[in-house]
Amino acid sequence: ACPLSIKNSAQAHIFYSSPTPSPYESPTHVSPSFPPVLSLYEEDDVDLEALVNDMNSSFESLYTSCSVQTESTPLLHNGQLPRHAAYHTHAQPTSPHQRLHRSQPMHILAVRRLQEEEQQYRTSSLPAIPNPFPELCSPASSPTLSSGSLPQCQPSGKYIIKVFSEDGMGKVVEIPADMTARDLCQFLVYKNHCVDDNSWALVEHHPALGLERCLEDHELVVQVQASMTSESKFLFRKNYAKYEFFKNPLNFFPEQMVAFCQETSGTIPPSQLLQNFLNSSSCPEIQGYLYVKEMARKSWKKLYVFLRRSGLYFSTKGTSKEPRHLQLLADLEDSNVFTVITGRKLHNAPTDFEFCIKPNKVRNEVKELRMLCAEDEQSRTCWMTAFRLFKYGILLYQNYKIPQQRKTLLSHFSAPVRSVSENSLVAMDFSGRIGRVIDNPVEAQSAAMEEGHAWRKRSQRMNILGSPSPLHPSSLSGVIHRTQLWFHGRISREESHKMIHQQGRVDGMFLLRDSQSNPKAFVLTLCHHQKIKHFQILPCEEDGQMFLSLDDGATKFTDLIQLVEFYVLNRGVLPCKLKHPCTTVAL
Repeated sequence: ACPLSIKNSAQAHIFYSSPTPSPYESPTHVSPSFPPVLSLYEEDDVDLEALVNDMNSSFESLYTSCSVQTESTPLLHNGQLPRHAAYHTHAQPTSPHQRLHRSQPMHILAVRRLQEEEQQYRTSSLPAIPNPFPELCSPASSPTLSSGSLPQCQPSGKYIIKVFSEDGMGKVVEIPADMTARDLCQFLVYKNHCVDDNSWALVEHHPALGLERCLEDHELVVQVQASMTSESKFLFRKNYAKYEFFKNPLNFFPEQMVAFCQETSGTIPPSQLLQNFLNSSSCPEIQGYLYVKEMARKSWKKLYVFLRRSGLYFSTKGTSKEPRHLQLLADLEDSNVFTVITGRKLHNAPTDFEFCIKPNKVRNEVKELRMLCAEDEQSRTCWMTAFRLFKYGILLYQNYKIPQQRKTLLSHFSAPVRSVSENSLVAMDFSGRIGRVIDNPVEAQSAAMEEGHAWRKRSQRMNILGSPSPLHPSSLSGVIHRTQLWFHGRISREESHKMIHQQGRVDGMFLLRDSQSNPKAFVLTLCHHQKIKHFQILPCEEDGQMFLSLDDGATKFTDLIQLVEFYVLNRGVLPCKLKHPCTTVAL
């Protein structure tokens, strides 16, 4: 019991030191017992004599419990005894006179130890303050600099990355640590004066493994770069199919491949297809046959595979879904799905529709990759899209909606501000003797289109007759299309397939190129229902004037620009309208 008597205890505050041992003590050292530290805020009748006697007795007991060999025992720079001195728990008996002289340094040691423990508990609950003088304090004896007291923080600062375009040219960019893939694409679009149609993407490319994937918009570029090797690189290109499954889900998820785990039969309504994938409480799955390459072997096996939120499984007994017959192939949490770009010859794949599940920890080990192969392009797209939905869920839908919300907010400022004089302009018809105002807006639009066609005809006549101006050579209509982004010159059929596949096999993806069989003709390469088709554009002559036509002269055009503009608005003989030009950009 404490001998101190406090008459008014309502205004006295008692603070006990924590019983947790100091981290600087030895595990075998017994912590001394200290009396409670009292803080009095009111001067009442206090027995000072009893207080002094109690402090002397406590210091003497403290000295006897601690081990001090001699008066010459050195102290560390923080007032702490050497570690080897703490193991001597039994001290030799000394005289009371010696105890009186040795009690004072032990009092200083106890106070310093209490201060160190208090500082340690304070730093564990508050953010650590950096030490301004690290050379004056060693990390081993300072609780502020200890690794356990420092909070885990995100990487900060600036990082240098290099982004390549499809022509092999690269650009070095300095980015912050928190920059996402969407922000970097917006930055490159602004710097290179590209059309911002929210279809640009950052691609993670591994040439040694023959793999690549499109980064999600919310992924941090610095974190992805940390898992890449020195040979890997980032590519900047178009990807129209990144969120196309939100617009046309039935084209990406065939009915026979989608099923519910809790249902043995039944179909999924189209309106609820994507909701089931985005809802974490539902249990959809993708099922079907896949060719699976055995680990560390060149052989492939055709297995019945199930893709669920928990991972990718295959059945050891036919198409059985019983848990005892399912074995895990790959995990979704720490992996990403990649497209194999090296072709079927490298891995001896049974088909051309190969993809891969790569763990994030794998660098260049081909043996650790899970190589898969589908029957056709639609099934491969279904497997890869479902993998993204199961892994990221509602984040993909938020990434899809962000550009649309931004476009809605900027729609009020997108329209140009017209002056008062421009508001007084009206459409006029000067075909007759007296000009008249065109009141019907449909007639005004058709008159504008006729004027544009008439201008093309006049320019065509000038080209035939010859123009003295160097800006309008006689063969202007034969070379003007080469300045367009959708024209790619003399590329092969295989190269056109590769470009369309890289930028997304969506309906309306197209490009134009020179024909390899006919030097005077062109070829329109178009994607429809994930299949690539080719249409030859042949020249035809009428009244001594050369035209271009897709349908054997039924519809004629003066140049390729007019042809593309027509089929953007009209389907004509094509399976669908021209919608997404396959373009490349030079960084």
